[in-house]
Amino acid sequence: MDKKATWDRFYTENSSSNFKNFEWFFGFDSVRDLIMPLLQPQTHNARPLHILDIGCGTSALGPSIYEHSPVAVTVTCADISPIAVRLMREHVGAKAIEPQHSLSTLAFLELDCRELFAHFGADRLDLIVDKGTTDALLRSRDGSGKASHVVRQCLKSLRSSGCLLQFSDEDPDARLLWLETEGREPGAMAADVAVLEVGKLRGVRYYCYQVTPHPIG
Repeated sequence: MDKKATWDRFYTENSSSNFKNFEWFFGFDSVRDLIMPLLQPQTHNARPLHILDIGCGTSALGPSIYEHSPVAVTVTCADISPIAVRLMREHVGAKAIEPQHSLSTLAFLELDCRELFAHFGADRLDLIVDKGTTDALLRSRDGSGKASHVVRQCLKSLRSSGCLLQFSDEDPDARLLWLETEGREPGAMAADVAVLEVGKLRGVRYYCYQVTPHPIG
C-alpha cells in the first residue's frame, strides 16, 4: 500500500466526470472540533500557519481546513499519486472555494511522505494531519520501518509549537507505545503523545493521536 502505481490505479479507477471526494475513515465534520482549536493566531508575527495533510488522496480534509479556518493558513495537501493531485486541483479550481481568511492559501503537491523532510526542511510546519497514511504504511512490507521514518521526519519538520495529528483505528494499547518509542531520537528530540477518541463510525472505533515534539536538553 506504499506504491505509487497502486494509488495511481486506485484513483484512476475511482475517477469519473462526477467527481466525489473519497474519504478514508471519515470526513472533516467528524474531526473538526479536534483540529480547529489548534489553529491559533501567532502572537509574535503575522505569518500564516503552515498545515500539511500527508497522503491526502482526494479527501476534502485539507480544503475544508482552508475554507473554515478563522486564522490565516497555508494548507498543503500532499500525495504520492499525481492522479489524486490532478483530480483535486481540478475539483477545487472548479468549485472555487473561498476561505474565511483572505490571506489563506491552498496548494496540492505530488510528494512521497517519506521525503517530507527533504522537501520542507526543519521547523517549517505548524500542523501535520495524517488520516490513515501511517496505517497504510504499517500494512505494507517493512511497514514499521517506513512508518517510523515518516514520523521522525514529521517531528523534525514541525516548529516547536506544532504537532502531528494521526487519525487511526489502531487501539491506543498498541499505537501509544509505538509513537512514544518512534518519537524519541537520542540526543535530538522526544515527543509527548496524547490520545483522544474520535468516536465509533460504521461499527469501527477511531482515535486521534496528538504528537508534540520537544528538544532534549
